[in-house]
Amino acid sequence: MLAIQPTDNSQQLSLSANLPDFIREGLNDCFNLPTLPSAAIKVLDVARSPNANVKAYAEAIQTDPILTMRLLALANSAYYARRAPTIHTCREAVARVGLDTTLATTLSFNLFKLKDQAAYLQRVWSRSLIAAIAARYLAEQLCPGQAGFVFTAALLQDIGVLALKALYPEDVEAIYEPLPTHHSELIHSEQLQFGCDHATVGAWLAAKWGVPTHLAEAISTSHSDFTFAPIDLFCVRISGLIADAWLAPSPAHSLVSLMRKLKNHTEAQHIVLAELLSTIETQLPSLADVLEITAPKNLDSDALMAEAQHLLFQQTLALNARLEQQQSELANLLKRQDELEVCSRIDPLTGLANRGWLEEQLSEHFTHCREEGRNLSVAFIDLDHFKMVNDQYGHLVGDVILENFGKLLRELVRDSDLAGRFGGEEFMIIMPNEDAHSAQQLVKQILQKLAEQPIAYVENQPIHITVSIGIACLHDGGFADSRELMNAADQTMYFVKHSGRCGIAIYGQ
Repeated sequence: MLAIQPTDNSQQLSLSANLPDFIREGLNDCFNLPTLPSAAIKVLDVARSPNANVKAYAEAIQTDPILTMRLLALANSAYYARRAPTIHTCREAVARVGLDTTLATTLSFNLFKLKDQAAYLQRVWSRSLIAAIAARYLAEQLCPGQAGFVFTAALLQDIGVLALKALYPEDVEAIYEPLPTHHSELIHSEQLQFGCDHATVGAWLAAKWGVPTHLAEAISTSHSDFTFAPIDLFCVRISGLIADAWLAPSPAHSLVSLMRKLKNHTEAQHIVLAELLSTIETQLPSLADVLEITAPKNLDSDALMAEAQHLLFQQTLALNARLEQQQSELANLLKRQDELEVCSRIDPLTGLANRGWLEEQLSEHFTHCREEGRNLSVAFIDLDHFKMVNDQYGHLVGDVILENFGKLLRELVRDSDLAGRFGGEEFMIIMPNEDAHSAQQLVKQILQKLAEQPIAYVENQPIHITVSIGIACLHDGGFADSRELMNAADQTMYFVKHSGRCGIAIYGQ
């Protein structure tokens, strides 16, 4: 056990900087802070010696018969005795419970007197008691050598309430009397009211008595996050959360929430929660009786664990259902996004690529083909005399002609090609890896199909059209970019139109 220092060490704590000036000044000037009985002072005097031992502790405690009887009762209680034989001397009691726990119980016998104390203080001490039992169990599993220290820190973690009550009784009563649903709400209210919480104030009070700085710091951080805490402080910090769950209006729901928080914590994997709850259920009445604390409600640990597991199962099912629903909604959104993306590329009348997609794809193909030394051909197509067809038959018939021509292109082009409507009655085909001769063979099929079959019918009368086609090939000209290649095909198409229409021409030939 760490030797207690002979002088007030509250100024040595790093936590002192966390105390607002008015709180620190008030604590230093307060004359009704909790004080220690003479027996506790004697125990502290012994503890100040670096050579403190069981015999010295026992001799100090024996000066107070009541304290001696209480310590013997604690040592023989179910909490400590288990199946060990009954002991009858103070020295045996100190040896059984340990030096740290002897100090903790010596202090707590005076602090936890509940006669004429407010109900909210009884709730605070109930929490401390349950936390101490839980902390000791956890430490025995995770850090056995620190069990006494962990028990002491957990038992004293809320003593700052006494100091705040001494300073601001009305404010403390206003915060604590409404019975918040969770201890963290008290911490939040204290921060708003005082600029600090009772854990920080409690650490100052403990240091004022001369407890080791390490213990005072453990009290100060007892309500902090446990995620990255050292193993002994991990036990202290989650002990309070376990006590909160035990005292909650719905313990099973609170326990499930804690189980989820601990799920991915490495050290938590070694905790058998059912055994922990059973330990609290078994040891709580006897320890409360020894410390003369009104016993908090005791629960059926087996029933609590069963209910918590059932709730966890139900919540997991509900969570999985929500996850499946969210995944389904996400899949639908992605599908809709894909559909919208496709729609943004498609000409709605013909079902072919629109101008924007044609230009984007031509630019990409141009870059890749030039870098890789591959060829690329572009065919620009214009429907001959389309304005006259619109004027003669109307725009609805014109739309049918455009739609049917789009179907014809889809039937003729290969999977590696891309056909699209450039605008109005103009169309374009992008043909990667094809030279001018191969491109010419493909577009000849267009002329042949149009010659063989009508493009549409009006009142059972066939309508035939012709097209003018210009072809430009990447390897046939020094094109700087895709737009120059496309313009070359466009100019070649107009050459066909000016030469009588219904034909094919190749750029540069």
